Amino acid sequence: MERSDILIVGAGLAAITLMRELRKRDAAVGITLVTADDGHFYSKPMLSNGLATSKTAASLVMTQRDALATQLNLAILPRTRVTAVDTGGHRVLTDQGALVYGRLVLALGAHPIRLPIEGEGAADVLSINHLDDYAIYREQLADKQRVALLGAGLIGCEFANDLRTVGKEVDVFDIAPQPLGRLLPDIAGKAYRLGLEAAGVRFHFGTSVQRIERGASGYRLHDGTGAITETDLVVSAVGLKPETTLPAAAGIKVGRGIMTDGMLATSAEDVFALGDCAEVAGMVLPFVMPIMHQAKALAATLCGEATPVRYPAMPVVVKTPAMPAVVCPPPPGTVGDWQETETDPGVRSLYLNAAGDLLGFALIGSEAAKEKQVLTARLKLV
Repeated sequence: MERSDILIVGAGLAAITLMRELRKRDAAVGITLVTADDGHFYSKPMLSNGLATSKTAASLVMTQRDALATQLNLAILPRTRVTAVDTGGHRVLTDQGALVYGRLVLALGAHPIRLPIEGEGAADVLSINHLDDYAIYREQLADKQRVALLGAGLIGCEFANDLRTVGKEVDVFDIAPQPLGRLLPDIAGKAYRLGLEAAGVRFHFGTSVQRIERGASGYRLHDGTGAITETDLVVSAVGLKPETTLPAAAGIKVGRGIMTDGMLATSAEDVFALGDCAEVAGMVLPFVMPIMHQAKALAATLCGEATPVRYPAMPVVVKTPAMPAVVCPPPPGTVGDWQETETDPGVRSLYLNAAGDLLGFALIGSEAAKEKQVLTARLKLV
């Protein structure tokens, strides 16, 4: 039975960054990575603008599995599915056999949320969450002109912009009244919508797709208003749910994600979690910068230097060149008001508390977006 000092389950950004940070600190500790996919490293954020950059699934790979294993002096077990975790026995059971660990790190990521849509065409809706998904998407998109996107959040808007870049017709559906509904205040949301509409994106707000029927040359989408939209391909971008099935079955505490403390330790001894699957001290932060800080802190802890994760200000740059946007939402539970100023074109939105402290911001348009660094430095961390 194979044993590893540190066993990591998952091969996304969280897992790969953690491995690199571990090797910076310890050249000898045994590390094994187990993944259900092929184990190649790629940048997941690039999936939503791969068309504009002419990227195929193969060309998105940044480091091949064997090269990664050699560079970091570790073992990668690809196409190996973990079926159970035995926390008492410090074992992970897989479809290729059992693995014993000293410490286990769960970097399981998240899976796409599936909407309850009726009709035989609902089974054909694509979700693009991994490199394999992207390969299928590119293949199906090759001879298609019309694409419907479900969801006008960050990822949905990035895909919409990307599709318009290569001349595809795009319809976006969302129950919210504006794009980036959870991130933008009212005036900023309107400006952002106008920017993408000027690029040719057609939004359908305040409604959702209820039924999808297959047709001779595509799909017919029936939304909540009774309208029918014809399209060639349907892509869901309504969000992700942290992967918690495996740890829950093992008796590890889960909430919205795998629950950890500030040290990224779960309720099970010698088991840690990070990335999109983790609920760290009550927060799920499925963005690149939080993952990077989690990986650095956890690497230090696993190498003997107990280090809680601490986050700096982490603005998110939305990859929509048709209307550039930078968002840094105020922390949950903070009290304040949005102050919005229209620029030409775009909007500068600041979230201030009663003392005038800057707690968050949203910058819409190329001119406003230039203030990212200045405003980030002004943020009061709470």
